[in-house]
Amino acid sequence: MRYSKRQFLVTILCCIFSMPVYNQIQSNLESGWSGEWVAEGTIFKVGVEVEGSNLIVFQIESMGFDWTNEVGELKGNIATINVEYAGVKGIIQVEFIDETTASVFAASCIPEYMVVCLLAKDQKAVFKKIF
Repeated sequence: MRYSKRQFLVTILCCIFSMPVYNQIQSNLESGWSGEWVAEGTIFKVGVEVEGSNLIVFQIESMGFDWTNEVGELKGNIATINVEYAGVKGIIQVEFIDETTASVFAASCIPEYMVVCLLAKDQKAVFKKIF
């Protein structure tokens, strides 16, 4: 099927003008992820702030767990965050399903023989946004 120059030009213009709309929708979603999130079935609660492609996570209710984290990197609806807990270093991956639900799992955990790593292997937690 042959396309005319006019059809080609219209297609290109639609793509160009749709990018700002897509970026605005993506920006609205990312800012919608800022707030307080609780792990389903627990009182474990974190705060989340999105600043561009940075995801800042801070402890609100850690249930006595003493952990630290770095600023995370957000790409689309996926974030990765370096964390340390009880002698273990890992990367937590967060998938924002929508503005109120996120799925979280340990993408890596070192050293693998530590009990924390063994318990976290192949496990996911669902977080719900409460504020």
